[in-house]
Amino acid sequence: MPEPSATTLTEVSEEKSPTSAPEHQDVRTGRSPGQVAWARLKRDKVAIICAVIILFFIVVAIFAPLLVSLEAVDPITKVKADVGTVHTELVDFNGLPTVGASSAHWLGVEPRLGRDLFARWAYGARPSLIIGFVAAFASTVIGVTLGLVAGYLGGVADKIISWIIDFFLSLPILLLVLAIIPIMQKRLAAGGDLSAEETSTIRFWVLIVILVVFGWMGLARLVRGEVKSLREREFVQAARAIGVPTRSILFREILPNLVGPIIVSASIAVPAYITYEATLSYLGAGLVEPTASWGRTIADAQNLFATYPLWLWPSVIGLSLLVLALSLLGDSIRDAFDPTSRR
Repeated sequence: MPEPSATTLTEVSEEKSPTSAPEHQDVRTGRSPGQVAWARLKRDKVAIICAVIILFFIVVAIFAPLLVSLEAVDPITKVKADVGTVHTELVDFNGLPTVGASSAHWLGVEPRLGRDLFARWAYGARPSLIIGFVAAFASTVIGVTLGLVAGYLGGVADKIISWIIDFFLSLPILLLVLAIIPIMQKRLAAGGDLSAEETSTIRFWVLIVILVVFGWMGLARLVRGEVKSLREREFVQAARAIGVPTRSILFREILPNLVGPIIVSASIAVPAYITYEATLSYLGAGLVEPTASWGRTIADAQNLFATYPLWLWPSVIGLSLLVLALSLLGDSIRDAFDPTSRR
């Protein structure tokens, strides 16, 4: 039997063990911390449910006029409901509504004034969301900026900013806010009489400013500590050695490594500010009539909730759900950025 030639052996060997790589390979690439966190969030059912709830309230706040317009024409007043029109013909001499929940008034009408409660509820989501997100964004910007400066520069700048942080953290915020809001209102009024709409608008912006002024310290302290650790790392020292400007080091080298803590802090701040707004409106130091607000509605309805529960409970449930969803979403974001979490 003839022996196989060298050429034949070579061909057989190439067929059995090809040297070329297969067409489809499972190539694994590295992922950034943000990509890892996003992948974990997408698998977190609690985070998804909370995001849907938050999105629902945002849609309600944005499209409040459209939702209110879907209500039918009231057979007594012959008009569609809106957020501010008073209809005393819909209440009796005791101030209690003579009509209940119907196609014209999905949640009934407000005792004493006869205003549509669904309109008050839908529009009431607006100040809570606006104040919460605007104040959280502004306080995050201030806290990150001062934390970066204090942590990176150190020395006198660090001592001054740290002293300011400790000073503000030592103040009783709620008592100061209750005192500052009426004072600022009178100063801005310049001794003149204000209408109810002007008073509510002034309090709206004063409340945002106060929450921002008293809300940046915790994040600034957190960022300061992280920056103190990062400024001694090799990549920062290398950037210094080649003459990279300080601003570029802060915003291109150090800040990207702080995205996780910053997002977590901002997501936790939003429900806290919404709660502050509702609490101050409930105590009479926040928004006032005729501006629709959940906190204001809860304060007005506390004495008649047993007689007419539809006045109180929609605002209580809406506020509770929104704050709970934002808080749980903040916890989920924190767990997603935490490599030691098993959630």
